[in-house]
Amino acid sequence: MQHISDSMVDALVTPADAQQVLRDAFLRFGEGAAAMQERIRTEAGGVKLSTLGAVIPGQGVAGAKVYTTIKGQFSFVILLFSTEDGRPLASFDAGAITRLRTAACSVIAARHLARADARHLALFGAGTQGQAHAIQLAAAFALESIRICTPEPSPALVQSLSAQCGVPVRLCGAAAEALDGADIVVTASRATTPLFPGELLPAGCFVAAIGSSLPHTRELDDAALSRASVVAVEWRAQSLREAGELVQAGAGVLPDARIVELAQLVAGRVPGRRDRGEITVYKSVGVGLEDVALAGLAWRRLGERGG
Repeated sequence: MQHISDSMVDALVTPADAQQVLRDAFLRFGEGAAAMQERIRTEAGGVKLSTLGAVIPGQGVAGAKVYTTIKGQFSFVILLFSTEDGRPLASFDAGAITRLRTAACSVIAARHLARADARHLALFGAGTQGQAHAIQLAAAFALESIRICTPEPSPALVQSLSAQCGVPVRLCGAAAEALDGADIVVTASRATTPLFPGELLPAGCFVAAIGSSLPHTRELDDAALSRASVVAVEWRAQSLREAGELVQAGAGVLPDARIVELAQLVAGRVPGRRDRGEITVYKSVGVGLEDVALAGLAWRRLGERGG
């Protein structure tokens, strides 16, 4: 059985590749031609073990992602199987896959929920996921500025990210400064309580809230949710259980009719953005379909290059 490292994944799969295979996976899921396994968490002695998975016959793969969380640090592994004969195909380090797939899904959602002429990105959190989002969104939209609001500002990071994105990047000391005139807002933090008052969100912006997947934590407040015309999620069953924004939302803040699944958006079964002035939200918790689809692509690419 082949082991595929993070560096191999980065060499085999581009962000555009990731977006394409993930869009296909969600289309298959929406058609009932793929299935997901919800995340299961088990914890003892400060050590948490989490598992989630998916079966995607149309892409020829099934698999599971398994990872530990210790003192807030994650270690990921993915196991991939063939849906043709059931044999194990490969194992993966999966850090690169996690980074790629999360940002790629935000871009997929943004293509339906953000304005096509979005120019200004506000980024809350500039860690691995924040940087990946900036890079993929800068490639998808003609961004003119990126403003970063982070508890650990780094001039070196600003310079590096600006070079990678080809966009001017600057640090902001306050949320209001970062949000002023923002067309796209990404929250990729480890915050446990809302990062800013929802009233500060500019009309017409798209928000990708991807930093939390625990029911007792949230990055957006009820004001932000109540102003959103639509809140897209990867999979309603898992999101309603894990997303703190949805779990903690007050009565009447987010009617069920305003929650849609990503598969419905990509298939065109529900509308995305309807007008320039509405606020739209994508709330991600990470689902097994994403990990397995991207692992399958990396494995196929490796085979194409002779292993």
